[in-house]
Amino acid sequence: MKILQRSNTRAVNYATSPLLASKTPNWRSRFVVALVAFSFAGLLGRAAYVQIIGAEFFQKQGEKRYAHTLDVPASRGRILDRNGLLLATSVPAPSVWAIPKDFEASTEQRKKLLKLLGMDAKEFDARMSSGSNNFAWIRRQVDGEAWAQIKTLGIKGLYETREYKRRYPEGESAAHVVGFTNIEDKGQEGIELGFQHELQGKDGTRGVVKDRLGRVVEDMGASLDPANGRDIQLAIDSKVQFFAYQRVRDAVAEHKAKAGSVVVLDVQTGEILALANYPSYDPGERSRLSGAQLRNRALTDVFEPGSTMKPFIAAWALETGRVKVDTPITTAPGSLVVGGVAIRDAHPHGALTVQEVIQKSSNIGAARLAMQMPSRELWELFSNVGYGQKPQISFPGAVTGRLRPYKSWRPIEQATMAYGYGLSASLLQMAHAYTMFANDGEVIPVSMLRQEAHAPGLRVISAQTAREVRKMLQMAAAPGGTGPKAQTIGYSVGGKSGTAHKQEGKGYASNKYRSWFVGLAPIDKPRIIVAVMVDEPSNGVYYGGDVAAPVFSQVVQQSLRMLGVPPDLDVKPQVVAKALPPVHESF
Repeated sequence: MKILQRSNTRAVNYATSPLLASKTPNWRSRFVVALVAFSFAGLLGRAAYVQIIGAEFFQKQGEKRYAHTLDVPASRGRILDRNGLLLATSVPAPSVWAIPKDFEASTEQRKKLLKLLGMDAKEFDARMSSGSNNFAWIRRQVDGEAWAQIKTLGIKGLYETREYKRRYPEGESAAHVVGFTNIEDKGQEGIELGFQHELQGKDGTRGVVKDRLGRVVEDMGASLDPANGRDIQLAIDSKVQFFAYQRVRDAVAEHKAKAGSVVVLDVQTGEILALANYPSYDPGERSRLSGAQLRNRALTDVFEPGSTMKPFIAAWALETGRVKVDTPITTAPGSLVVGGVAIRDAHPHGALTVQEVIQKSSNIGAARLAMQMPSRELWELFSNVGYGQKPQISFPGAVTGRLRPYKSWRPIEQATMAYGYGLSASLLQMAHAYTMFANDGEVIPVSMLRQEAHAPGLRVISAQTAREVRKMLQMAAAPGGTGPKAQTIGYSVGGKSGTAHKQEGKGYASNKYRSWFVGLAPIDKPRIIVAVMVDEPSNGVYYGGDVAAPVFSQVVQQSLRMLGVPPDLDVKPQVVAKALPPVHESF
């Protein structure tokens, strides 16, 4: 045992090992030390770059992964009628979005989700693949109750954000006035478009920290409050607007017409109390909207104004002293040839006084009066009352119409313009022109916005001439005139009916007409002007005195009552209208 133990503890002589005994070169140790030093220097340099030189860049890169700036949407301004009633307002609406890479739903959950969203599987899949893996819109501005039910499904990867959706309480009756917005809350039509800048406001911002699922964990930094849009108060009276819409809608249905429009003006202020069109649409539900429904015909459609121009010719003839109200005008034998073209009346009348020319709506009488005037005088008259001029209202789409330079007029054109052929205008322009008669010779600006008094107007004729023409208009709307169906219970009225063939290509359609009536009430102290147009009545009756005048009567009566205007007489139009045979205007 002792011998074995001694052999196990035998010492090793390292000095005799050739590998261990070799001397290490100095450069190798220096290289290792230098390598370690350079490594530490690189680390220190990188740390200095990250912490000092590039600190701002790396901080922003880090914040991008958790810090976000959210837009805080401004509430769009309201649109109000003259009495403060809502025509358009914004309400909160949930919008549904998803993180596609995290979305998980069972077959049953998916089926219920699609039903609540009103979508099919194909549309849903398309929306899920339309964005990135981290975001995809599923359905914007859904019903609040629908989202409440969606939340109960507990679907992973499905979220909601708050947006604003427009509501239009008056629906289709005021659609062409108010217009509508798109999904981004930008105005597309009507006042919504015309006052986009004032209504939209300015969005605010909010700094937040989000987790990987997009959920807000906490606020960070300063926030900027949104500046809500400004409310716009219109001149429109929602009650007058609704009634006017109902009446023109019923007239279009009764006469199997293509369309119809009504304009109501406040004579004292120039405010537009109603601007109704049919067909119309619901601005809150536009899934099946057509171009015909969108057209604001009272502003965008122009047509030859027909016999509604005759009172202007009579007024200027009186104003310039060429005639008096009882001056006889020869209309026999029922036709007048000008430039090789025959002008005819619907019925031969013989000699008519100036006021009877308007009462009976004589084309020949109006043409003879117009032929006494230089073409420049007529052109200036038409221009001064707004024909050929763009309406100065804050509303998109208002058209200019057509009034050619007087130097290009031929004699036959000057004659036919006297009864409304050869120029064109919108229904609003026609109503605006009649402010000359209602305001004792002064044409006043019209406005879509609420105002207490009208802006300075333009005097065209004297107050005396305007009163004389108003009496002629009263005769035209009375028994023996062309528009007795315009009479209104309790109020004196005056106005002029019109009927014209519709233009087709370079000529006129033989069996397509436009019918209208433009008038004012009460006669001695007018408060409103009402203009009515019915396009293509096709139920056997097409004269303006038969188609448009009854609408005028109903709108006048209801509007004056709503405005608190006391009755000035007691008239029963149903009795007198049947007492005499009808007199139709010439066209």
